[in-house]
Amino acid sequence: MTNKELLYVEDALGHEQYISTQCRETCNQIQDAELKSFAESLEQRHKNLFSGFMSLLK
Repeated sequence: MTNKELLYVEDALGHEQYISTQCRETCNQIQDAELKSFAESLEQRHKNLFSGFMSLLK
């Protein structure tokens, strides 16, 4: 991987981690079960994306 590609992956990892954290914090504040479930699915999606980006580094 080139340095530019590595910087992109590093940036993407940071974004996915941030979004996942924001989803988790939002889940903790939501009372509505349907909305909470949706936010949890978004959190899981971003965790999966994070894992996918990490696999590029192995």
